[in-house]
Amino acid sequence: MRLAWRIATLKNGFQDATAYRIEFLFEILGAAFVPAAIQITLWYAMFKVGGATEVHGQTFLDLLNYTITSVLFTQIRGGDLDFEVQEMIRSGQLSNYLLRPIGFLEFIYIRGLAPKLFIASLCLGAGILMSPWVQLSPGRLFGSMLLALIGNIIHYQISSALAATAFYWEEGYAILMVKNMLVSFLSGELVPLNLFPESVHWVWKSFPFYLYVFGPTQYALGKWTHTEFLIQLGFACIWLVIGWTLIRLTWGLGLKKYLSLGG
Repeated sequence: MRLAWRIATLKNGFQDATAYRIEFLFEILGAAFVPAAIQITLWYAMFKVGGATEVHGQTFLDLLNYTITSVLFTQIRGGDLDFEVQEMIRSGQLSNYLLRPIGFLEFIYIRGLAPKLFIASLCLGAGILMSPWVQLSPGRLFGSMLLALIGNIIHYQISSALAATAFYWEEGYAILMVKNMLVSFLSGELVPLNLFPESVHWVWKSFPFYLYVFGPTQYALGKWTHTEFLIQLGFACIWLVIGWTLIRLTWGLGLKKYLSLGG
């Protein structure tokens, strides 16, 4: 009986692990290829059906290469850790972590870092494999991936600062949803940001979101020089400091009001 129970337990565990891997794979594929398919359909309609030759100085091949390359970085940016943090504050589960000898936000980020690093390695490998067709150099890919990973940290910092609204407002979820919509638009995930008129470029340049997808894609495709990349890397480091400051300010004030009534 004990042997049968162990066999059944191992079988159930294997099935659960397999189901998790399949779900993880479909989540990646769905999040990556559905937006890309929409963009490719749009470019096809504009150029092949509509007869356009250029859009803001970019050809059909330019936009197609952008769409394909940007997929490598859209999966690295962001995540749902901020919603988890917000829910812990709202429900009072945060109290269980405040007693531990480790920073709460650092613990949550490190705990969720492994899947992102795994996805980053897959995307890097995919980029190297398709480099002969999209003309991507391995050196630029490594630099772009570094910028995208720094962007992931910046995104978590800003998201965590916004999640601190749950200390004051129970429905902080809405703010995070609005943030995600803005990030999708201003990161270059939906369309290349250089398609917008020059007069409004200051809008997306005022936020760090373009460092998540648009920036890495531009450098990977050779649209940015090495000097421009280093400048943008410097901006990313500045935003890391700004994000750290925002966290210290918002969480310092929020914890003073935290009552853990939901715990």
